Amino acid sequence: MSRRGTAEEKTAKSDPFYRNRLVNMLINRILKHGKKSLAYQLLYRTLKEVQKKTERNPLSILREAIRRVTPDIAVKARRKGGSTRQVPIEIGSTQGKALAIRWLLAASRKRPGGNMAFKFSSELVDASKGKGGAIRKKEETHKMAEANRTFAHFR
Repeated sequence: MSRRGTAEEKTAKSDPFYRNRLVNMLINRILKHGKKSLAYQLLYRTLKEVQKKTERNPLSILREAIRRVTPDIAVKARRKGGSTRQVPIEIGSTQGKALAIRWLLAASRKRPGGNMAFKFSSELVDASKGKGGAIRKKEETHKMAEANRTFAHFR
């Protein structure tokens, strides 16, 4: 426990184009090697691609995809009596969103195809429909938590 008190929770800034915090969180996760302008370009191209594919508001598709991918529960490794056990823990909304964004990006990077904007837009559309690699990852995590439910008292 810290003696200095609790840290202030930072609020995420919103991006300049869509004025949305979720978009800014996504941009900061896409970011590689400090090239933020490239991350902005990639995300905006992705959202235009989503607009073309679905003919709906791309932000609503993004929100829906992240909502569907966000896990309720996850497993955390805990050592007890010389063995490591996967203990299921509940996840808060902020951490859940961060995990969802990470899974969406990982699934889109694994997809076959040309550029990242196309792959990411396809993953977003699939996730909003309840399909795709990120949804599979969420279901896998939930299954793991369900299988290790007996260790829930080790929290």
